[in-house]
Amino acid sequence: MPLHLTDTQIAKFESDGYLVVENAVSPAALEAVRREYVDLLDRLYDDWHAQGLVPPANGADFWQKLLTSYHAGCDWFQPMDISLPGDKIHADTPFHNGPAVFDMVTDPRLLDLVEDLIGPEITSNPIQHVRLKPPAPNIRETETRAHLMQTDWHQDRAVAHEDGDDTRMVTVWIAVEDATVENGCLQVVPGRPQMYPHCPKRQTAIADGFLDESRAIPLPVKAGGAVIFHPLTPHASLDNRSDRFRWSFDIRYNVTGQPTGRSHFPEFVARSARDPNAVLGDWSTWRQMWLDTRARLAPQPHIPIHRWTGDSPACA
Repeated sequence: MPLHLTDTQIAKFESDGYLVVENAVSPAALEAVRREYVDLLDRLYDDWHAQGLVPPANGADFWQKLLTSYHAGCDWFQPMDISLPGDKIHADTPFHNGPAVFDMVTDPRLLDLVEDLIGPEITSNPIQHVRLKPPAPNIRETETRAHLMQTDWHQDRAVAHEDGDDTRMVTVWIAVEDATVENGCLQVVPGRPQMYPHCPKRQTAIADGFLDESRAIPLPVKAGGAVIFHPLTPHASLDNRSDRFRWSFDIRYNVTGQPTGRSHFPEFVARSARDPNAVLGDWSTWRQMWLDTRARLAPQPHIPIHRWTGDSPACA
């Protein structure tokens, strides 16, 4: 029997490739994440102020500090992200793996949803990001990072390595604040089609002419809710036309023992009926895995994170 989803919801996921689920993460877990990020930004901002890069905080809140530091050219995204970047990794490349984020990723309520879709042997996939998107008018013209701006149409399976193409996996997109059409919620084209060719545009995106974007459905969701989708479901975000940031996380889970599609990054067992002793319960071990990975990858050349090049016929 399903743990959380109904048979109707599971059937919808199988046919349409996505679900919107309210109250996917417990309020306590979400509030702990907010507090953790407030503390993180306070430390970053104080350091930038000491360097003369930003003005005194003078009571500015989390959102005001984000915007002020963004306009000042201070990169808070990578220090706040929960993964290492896909381009060159350095010995001191920052990232954030704190206890509240770990508790969110391993929230039993969230894992119940995932188990209903892929079974009880669940690995936390290392393709994971925080997204703090400023209002569109505040974004620099030179900005290209999908984590900060409107995302182009793509498929999650396409932006990973080929060894993960047969892996049973789901993406869980978690709204930390309400995601609305105005502030740039996700949109999807329903169904589970074949892999579309992608091209290196502003971001890695589905090649022109392959996707019927007129079938797109926006998916607003309240804070604590989630959009769960299949790795072949085409999706993008709308532009943030509001006057506030839009905050979300996208995390992935796959069946334990199957390739993650990014094998050079660390994974961990989040739930197991077969071997409960294999489940990771210590956030600091998770963080150490990423620290060890950074030390290992820093001396190496850049590892491509996907298979697409601009010389494909689809990109002509």
